[in-house]
Amino acid sequence: MVGGRRFRPGGGFGRQLDEHETPVGVPPPPAPAPPAGGMVESAVYIRGHRFASPSGLAETYRCLQERDGAMAWIGLYRPDIDQITSLAREFRLHDLAVEDAINAHQRPKLERYGETLFVVLRAARYDDLREEVEFSELHLFIGPGFVVTVRHGEAPDLAAVRRRLETDAPMLAQGPEAVLYAILDQVVDGYAPVVAGLENDIDEIETQVFGGDPNASRRIYGLSREVIEFQRAARPLLTMLDALAAGAGNYGTDEELRRYLRDVTDHLTQVVERVDGFRHLLQNILTVNATLVSQQQNEEMRSLTAASYAQNEELKKVSSWAAILFAPTLIGTVYGMNFVHMPELNWRFGYLFALLLMLLVCGTLYLVFKRRGWL
Repeated sequence: MVGGRRFRPGGGFGRQLDEHETPVGVPPPPAPAPPAGGMVESAVYIRGHRFASPSGLAETYRCLQERDGAMAWIGLYRPDIDQITSLAREFRLHDLAVEDAINAHQRPKLERYGETLFVVLRAARYDDLREEVEFSELHLFIGPGFVVTVRHGEAPDLAAVRRRLETDAPMLAQGPEAVLYAILDQVVDGYAPVVAGLENDIDEIETQVFGGDPNASRRIYGLSREVIEFQRAARPLLTMLDALAAGAGNYGTDEELRRYLRDVTDHLTQVVERVDGFRHLLQNILTVNATLVSQQQNEEMRSLTAASYAQNEELKKVSSWAAILFAPTLIGTVYGMNFVHMPELNWRFGYLFALLLMLLVCGTLYLVFKRRGWL
């Protein structure tokens, strides 16, 4: 759909065919799977109908030269330098735009070089299995009678965009601008599942945080990076769409296409606002998690302190009793020595004296430790 609206086969918006005009060309073949690199699909359209499906760039150029008013839509997937150079030579693409398309890793932007528009988009796709957001880069060259798309990733599904446009010939007859707006709509619509996936991840993180999961901090950090990357992909599109809307009147863009453009802008604004909210929410969650972790650490420290205090108290008791029991042992050891000349050995009251001495020392130690609170 374009601008959130489905194309209507045979009755879409745009210029209607005259009574004497008949559809031209053959039914579109199914879109092939993306190869390792190179041209994915090329088609030449006349009045919104597929006229030819060239198998190579040279054949595409020839078809364009043979038919006035024809439009070529060339889809490339990670092309080599020779293919980009050939397109640049045929359609007179600017060197800076060609260099960007070859190197990739560009920020989303829209630049005009004469009659040619160079557009860089960053599509996003949510991977349910890995719970991660995958970003891919898409470059578009839009000029009089041609559209060249250069993909550096799996998203977006341009084959689906082509099939939908081909079912609405009046819409496709609007020319390269219709293709540009349809692709913009596909990219923005692709953001919706990503927003839903991120929202679900944030809900799970909240459960982890309040559940005391120690891995929550790592996941919050990873998700925050994804949200920031998503902002970098989506937010520049607002400026881009505003620029397209501002230039629509100067270049005679169809009013219906302008409505589609405004609808795409509305959808993108909602996405950007929700993603901004995600970023603030993650910052708050990170703050709450840090607070909860600090509280947990404080509780653990209090528990360790209490355990240490209890252990010290027990150690005092054990040490006190050990000292009390050591006193009679010491006395008994002294009188247990095998010396001949010990005055107390032959004393009649020696045994009683030893017992009394043991009791006196033990009692004294007990009173001392009791007073100090060790017992």
